[in-house]
Amino acid sequence: MKQRRAKRKQTESRGLRATLAAEAPGLAGLATLAIVYLFHERLFADLHNYPLTILLFLWLFGTLLWCAFSVVRHADVVAEHLGEPYGTLVLTLSVIIIEVSVLASVMLHGDNNPTLARDAMFATLMIALNFMVGAALVMGALRYFEQEYNLAGARAYLAVIAALAVFTMVLPRYMQTEPDPSQAPYQTFLFAAIPLLFYSVFLIIQSVRHGAFFAEPGHRGNTAAAKPERAHHAAEDGLLAYHVVMLVATLIVVVLLAEYLAVIIDFGLEDLDLPDAIGGVLIAILVLSPEGLTAFQAALDNRLQRAVNVCLGSALATIGLTVPAVLIIGLITGREVHLGLDPVETILLLLTLFISGLTFGGARTNVLQGVVHLALFIVFVALIFSP
Repeated sequence: MKQRRAKRKQTESRGLRATLAAEAPGLAGLATLAIVYLFHERLFADLHNYPLTILLFLWLFGTLLWCAFSVVRHADVVAEHLGEPYGTLVLTLSVIIIEVSVLASVMLHGDNNPTLARDAMFATLMIALNFMVGAALVMGALRYFEQEYNLAGARAYLAVIAALAVFTMVLPRYMQTEPDPSQAPYQTFLFAAIPLLFYSVFLIIQSVRHGAFFAEPGHRGNTAAAKPERAHHAAEDGLLAYHVVMLVATLIVVVLLAEYLAVIIDFGLEDLDLPDAIGGVLIAILVLSPEGLTAFQAALDNRLQRAVNVCLGSALATIGLTVPAVLIIGLITGREVHLGLDPVETILLLLTLFISGLTFGGARTNVLQGVVHLALFIVFVALIFSP
């Protein structure tokens, strides 16, 4: 009897330690939020104290990034429980909430920065379509030489991405209100409604009518192994209600911390005269890091379709949902939102879309295609500092 009680206590102790370890990001975020709330006047009193400001930025950015991984983990478990199409929607909305909260915090802090949202969305596209796709293809090719994916699914993604990217980030440059549709309420409604409509239709096609387009080709490879893995994952992660509560709680922590991070980003962009695109890149990295690691692991596991879904899905979500959100924020607050890219960025975007179409124009990928995408990403980074 005593042995049973001792074993039960050991099991409970291990379970508690495992839960605390799993929820460490949320706890760290909560502790960080409490500290900066109580001592924000001292911490942010002199941002010209560069060593302290750098440490503060690394602390806040690292905590937010860690919390972002926790958000994706909880959202993934909720998605497993809910199934499609609600699972995909939960995952997408969780990531977009992080992106929009950071964007809104920086937009509403300090002087008006009309290009911030555009820079963040452009950076997200460049990272998702060039860095994430390129790195995933190179990793997979180095291990498996060539990999298969579902051609119909990739084409569906790219058709919508290309249409929305040109509509929201190229067309505004050539309109009478260029490059700021937020100055005309009718155009604000148009540029907000079209991406939402496209994304809603795509979500229905992906989740209801043509789900096979986005599955591993022929249901081969690791797909059979993935089912027990998903079942085990959902079983060991406990009740749906627990993960919903933790997902919402962690998202709240991220949203509140974003306001403090915005102070430092705004200081860097305005007082230190850093390139405006840096703010967009930081936001994109914060949002895409969890999904990037997921895509890389999928490519290494020879599940390229999973990597394609993550990379292209990230690019589509940032246009389909972030554009309407920032336009509505701009309309409500009176802040300008410039969507139109400059000519150099437009060329790089169109080249990326063209190369992506060639990359996913056949049934198999190789290392050369990945290298080309990585080269385009290097060009994007170089242009930030030497436009």
